[in-house]
Amino acid sequence: MQRTAPRLTRILACAAVPVMLVVAGCSSDSGDGAKGSKDKAGASSSATPSPSQTTKKVEPAKFAELPQACKSISAKTTASLVPKAKTKNGTPAISSDLSSRTGCSWNGLDDKGVKGSQYRWLDVSFYRYESDASLGSGQERAVENLAKELAKVQETEGAKKLRTATATGIGDEAKTVAYQLRKTDEDFVYASVVARTGNVLVLLSYNGAGYAGAATPSEKTVMDGAVKAAKEAVAAVAAANK
Repeated sequence: MQRTAPRLTRILACAAVPVMLVVAGCSSDSGDGAKGSKDKAGASSSATPSPSQTTKKVEPAKFAELPQACKSISAKTTASLVPKAKTKNGTPAISSDLSSRTGCSWNGLDDKGVKGSQYRWLDVSFYRYESDASLGSGQERAVENLAKELAKVQETEGAKKLRTATATGIGDEAKTVAYQLRKTDEDFVYASVVARTGNVLVLLSYNGAGYAGAATPSEKTVMDGAVKAAKEAVAAVAAANK
């Protein structure tokens, strides 16, 4: 019995060794696996951008409202630029969204009998741009579209003696375009102002012609009138957002 007991103890001890090794091995594998999973999870987490990283921050749009286009230029000014307007209060442009696009126009023929007649047309349009993470801030979008709208005016078909100049005192930036255009067998003189104030574009066009022997209006007269009206229209944007 004395011999058997020690031998049995040695056998049980040896038999237990592989089990302990297996358990230790599993524990080690499990630990490595968990660590590997954590490492992968950490790498995945660091590789995936957070919402703050994926969302581009843009400057808020400066203006949220547009003025009433037909009231953006004073009645006194429209009466002096278009003396015999068919509709003194102006004709509003059709728009499906007055918060982003609006406009108004005045036109009329001042008949002076044997001295001939003077025709005038005044038109103003407003375009407001919202800030958008994918498109840029409202101000940036307005800057981009100012260039596009200016190009459209400069590409007017049939325009002669076209000249572009930088205007001061009209919003944040502005360009004027003067040109002549022959239509209805008369020479028309045009003055356009493309101006930006914050995230809003103001496009103004003023033109005129003399009929039945009346003198053609001078370029200076037409341009001065366009600039005066444009300044009022730009000021109306700020007033609408107070």
